[in-house]
Amino acid sequence: MHLTEIHRWQHHHYFSQEKKSAERRTLFVVLLTLSTMLVEIVAGWIYNSMALFADGWHMSTHATALSVSLIAYILARKHANDKRFAFGTWKIEILGAYTSAILLGIVGLFVLGVSIERIFKPMEIIYDHALMVAVAGFVINVVSALILQYDPEQHHPNDQEHHHRHEKDLNLQSAYLHVIADALTSILAILALLGAKYYHWNWLDPFVGMIGSAFIFRWTFMLIKDTSGILLDREMDSPLIKEITKIIESDGDSKISDLHFWRVAQNKYACIISLVAKNPCSIEEYKNKLRNIDEIAHLTIEINHCR
Repeated sequence: MHLTEIHRWQHHHYFSQEKKSAERRTLFVVLLTLSTMLVEIVAGWIYNSMALFADGWHMSTHATALSVSLIAYILARKHANDKRFAFGTWKIEILGAYTSAILLGIVGLFVLGVSIERIFKPMEIIYDHALMVAVAGFVINVVSALILQYDPEQHHPNDQEHHHRHEKDLNLQSAYLHVIADALTSILAILALLGAKYYHWNWLDPFVGMIGSAFIFRWTFMLIKDTSGILLDREMDSPLIKEITKIIESDGDSKISDLHFWRVAQNKYACIISLVAKNPCSIEEYKNKLRNIDEIAHLTIEINHCR
């Protein structure tokens, strides 16, 4: 076979080309978070605000997690054409999101621990200065969340695409959840400072901290569930499985004996089908039957003749 003919049948495994926007947005948010973290830690120490000081330190964990998300984007792009990755580098992003989820859980434990500590070790706080810094931190968190949330592809979908769902970028979602958790703890810090200043509700500080940690634990569980399923190739409950089976077996003769289905990109899958038939179609005909399922990026079909 001629070399050009071989090249014609080859294809790449880089299914996530449009990631530069997410990478740029994540970089910008990392820089914002690091700046805010330093300001809150220094201000909390100077103004004796444990709420602000703790918020700054737990923000350092968020900064680390956001950096993990950023590094995941960079590594996935850098090794996009590395043939050692059998189905591309997208799972680097998922591994980054999974790591961020673990760090998010650590943040929840930190917030819970600080909340319990404040019950036994209250401190005199310079309220006005601490409140200004806390409000500024909250505003920066909101701006960061808006930057990460906006996705041009989701706001301008292609109406001609197949009807299946638009998959979310879990690496970007992990960064977004860290920013939201940071905004939540900033709100809690503000409420705690206001309650202590005007109503002497010293119990409010640890109480709202515990509520915040509960929210963070919930987000952690959701993110770990989504990312671990992808890392372990737990995709056989996808509605696409039923659709593929229905199409292949619609001729009344072909029966699927084995099917493997796993994700190789945000909304792309690899699929291996082994089928049995008395009068089978050609492999090309079976592939044509599945051509309208846009999510299938890599399809292998094995035919076994029924005796």
